[in-house]
Amino acid sequence: MPEFTKCLVTGGAGFIGSNLADELIRQGRDVKIIDDLSTGFRENLMEISGQFEFIEGDLNDPKALEEAVSDVEVVFHQAALPSVPRSVEDPVATHEACATATLKLLTMAKDLGVRRFVYAASSSAYGDQPVLPKVETMASDPLSPYAAAKLMGEHYCTVFNRIYGLETISLRYFNVFGPRQNPSSMYSGVISRFIDALMKDDTPVIYGDGEQSRDFTYIANVVNANIRAAEVSEGFGQSYNAANGERTTLNELLEVLKKITGKEGVQADFQPPRKGDVLHSQADNSKAVRTLGYENLVGLEEGLQKTIEWWKASRFSS
Repeated sequence: MPEFTKCLVTGGAGFIGSNLADELIRQGRDVKIIDDLSTGFRENLMEISGQFEFIEGDLNDPKALEEAVSDVEVVFHQAALPSVPRSVEDPVATHEACATATLKLLTMAKDLGVRRFVYAASSSAYGDQPVLPKVETMASDPLSPYAAAKLMGEHYCTVFNRIYGLETISLRYFNVFGPRQNPSSMYSGVISRFIDALMKDDTPVIYGDGEQSRDFTYIANVVNANIRAAEVSEGFGQSYNAANGERTTLNELLEVLKKITGKEGVQADFQPPRKGDVLHSQADNSKAVRTLGYENLVGLEEGLQKTIEWWKASRFSS
């Protein structure tokens, strides 16, 4: 397997990026992080164990971009505006942060001799197709500006592999959760919002009837997928699901969390469905297992336990 030492994590002050940077540093890699702190947090950077170089900047800023990509072997591109509702409100900002920034980053990576480019794609590419589980050979059907912008990044990764030989791999994440996920924003993932509400004796909010289902994926599994994607010797220019491989309704999720937290008596506040949200999502991981050696390291309930323990010790619990 190709070894690498010097790498860049974009969006490294965010939830997924900071966890990925932490593991890369733990493995002895030299890590750069670039983040404009629009959705990331300095507190996440402070939780990273070990030394890294931090560049506060926007990927659409040519100077910051060149500084970040210089002298790097592998780029882990996690930066985005990760929200369907926000993309519905401001599609142009989402396109610039997701599609445009990805194209500029790919171009800089090509120009500066980066060998491998691992892209954080999204399961939103599948849209609301009724067939489950989702497999990578399905036609894409994005339902929101966010989904469309993230899918555009995938297409650019494929094109840059075919035309320029840049070793690109796209990982389609399915509802990632875990430590450092900000629960205080309306754009946060449902698990972090549920935990925050339950632990503060607030009412959890469910948009829709709660029977929509998701493939909730613990952060360690996604970090594992990224590092495997950086080390393989084949499968470039393609997309791979990275998920738990099971689906859970929001109502079922809330019941599990109520049991873990001892808040069985809590009832949800059901609000109207949100535009652009899909009804059901579940991944088939077999392609990632076969080509990348992907492993589902942590299951849903264990991941929920770990996330709650982190929340209790975090700044959000006060």
